[in-house]
Amino acid sequence: MYKAVIVDDELDAIESIKLILAENIDFIEVVGTAQNVDDARRIIQTTDPNIVFLDIEMPGGSGFEVLEGLPERNFQVIFVTAYNQYAIKAFKYSAVDYILKPIDIDELVNAVCKIKSSKNHNVEDKINLLLENVKGSKPDKIALSTSESIEFVRIADIVQIHAEGSYSTLKLTDQSELLVSKNLGEFESLLEDHPFYRTHQSHLINLLHVRKITRLGNEIVMEDGSVAFLSRRKKNQFLELMTTMVQQKK
Repeated sequence: MYKAVIVDDELDAIESIKLILAENIDFIEVVGTAQNVDDARRIIQTTDPNIVFLDIEMPGGSGFEVLEGLPERNFQVIFVTAYNQYAIKAFKYSAVDYILKPIDIDELVNAVCKIKSSKNHNVEDKINLLLENVKGSKPDKIALSTSESIEFVRIADIVQIHAEGSYSTLKLTDQSELLVSKNLGEFESLLEDHPFYRTHQSHLINLLHVRKITRLGNEIVMEDGSVAFLSRRKKNQFLELMTTMVQQKK
């Protein structure tokens, strides 16, 4: 049996989550609830839950401050929040689960079942990365879920990303590769604040790692020797971006 704590300043939201869990999940027991930061920390420390459903905005602080104030964070977190684009991007960078208000029953059930079936045990690392990303204006690390683990990768170390159907292969500066269950469009959106460019329907590259473009103009050679395709319609835009980057470095 999984123990759960629900933290939300709205009593209706707490009762809604409790009802959904009671009617749809038979392996969770709600062992405590809280409506502010101080009570949340106290209840989490005294009940030792497996899962915490955590709102972001609360009286006296935020859900992030709840996490920061705990000496140990050996539980899974599902954030339950109103739409907040900045926070959601931080969740995605950190591979932390979240659902949006108003709460959808299927989304909540799927998030809980995903945690139960997860093989990943580095919960503390995910939360630490989340807190770093929330504080920083531009995250410099990303959590990537593979079939075996969650890898924490510096964004600057990603040379290029290649589409593999609904998956993507990331090529890193140390010559290693990671197969990740995100499609290329998701990475393009996630990395839009970093110097990445979609050169082709199957390639997203880090412009900082470009070595050269072939004379025919249809291939880009990266610093690690890997090659990315360049579509004809994007060639001029790509050259303009590279020219601008070179000029900015002078």
